[in-house]
Amino acid sequence: MNTNKSQFEKVKAVAISHVRSLFVPIRAHSWIAFLVIGGAVIGCRRSDMSEQPRYKPYQNTATFADGTSARPLVPGTVVWHQPRTDELLYQGTINGIVANEFPFKITKMDLERGQQQFNIFCSACHGQTGEGNGMIAQRGLTPPPSYHIARLRTAPVGHFFLMISNGQGAMYGYAERIKPEDRWRIAAYIRALQLSQNATPAILNDDDKDKLSSSTGNVDPKELQGYTGPRGKVGVDQ
Repeated sequence: MNTNKSQFEKVKAVAISHVRSLFVPIRAHSWIAFLVIGGAVIGCRRSDMSEQPRYKPYQNTATFADGTSARPLVPGTVVWHQPRTDELLYQGTINGIVANEFPFKITKMDLERGQQQFNIFCSACHGQTGEGNGMIAQRGLTPPPSYHIARLRTAPVGHFFLMISNGQGAMYGYAERIKPEDRWRIAAYIRALQLSQNATPAILNDDDKDKLSSSTGNVDPKELQGYTGPRGKVGVDQ
């Protein structure tokens, strides 16, 4: 038994010695790595990478002929986003009152652009006809009001520009996403949507009234007052 115990102690001592010999190089390498990294950090701290020479605002210098460190603006430099001095265009108001006119003439191209932007940014909630039944509302979120209710049909056009710009209720503002001109174009398209769903035949020209009278028999003749009827045919009010 004593012989076996003596042999076991010798094997144990050899194993411990071997393990210690493995850890010595590791510790040495760790210290070397620490010193190298620490020296690099200290070296960077003492260089100009952390404390670069610089001029304070409007500090004098002999570097430039005019003696100042502040350099003049490059010719042609403009204010970021341009000066917003047009109250109607940028704020949707005239003398602080919500406007009921557009800051520029609305053309067919403007309406087409407004439709494009409306379908991208608005139709998800408001629906493509403006009835407040977009896919977001259909999936359970609070639906927006229909553009075709009396309150919004009679609202000044600047109201829609302001709502698009600033948001209301669950709707966030789009001022940072849609430029002012496109917000007005969307407002114009909303007016077109309202007209499309609430127009009376009396505002149509004769050609459109011809198409309407041939496609439906449910038009109230009183709404066509003054209409002379399709060319070569007896008019509704005759």
